[in-house]
Amino acid sequence: MQPMRLKKAASSLSKREMLTPQQSKAARAMLGWSREELADKAGVSAGTVVGFELLGADSKVSTVHKLTRAFEAAGIEFIEDGVASLNGGPGLRLRKR
Repeated sequence: MQPMRLKKAASSLSKREMLTPQQSKAARAMLGWSREELADKAGVSAGTVVGFELLGADSKVSTVHKLTRAFEAAGIEFIEDGVASLNGGPGLRLRKR
């Protein structure tokens, strides 16, 4: 029983805070980063970034959190689905300095 609860909690957390491949590409463009630079800053392989952004590979939650933290450290703020506009959809912006 207990593993089922843990899986359920992790699943809801990952859906609520999940970085999308489109957000990753947009954030890299805003920062002027290559996939290799993102991989280096996040501590993952460049192949992992390619798999996530281009192939829609289902990355581990921990990997997606590493990518998210690298972007946030560089000043990117992520906007949850439905918050940015009336049309909804996840987004991002560059934090004011």
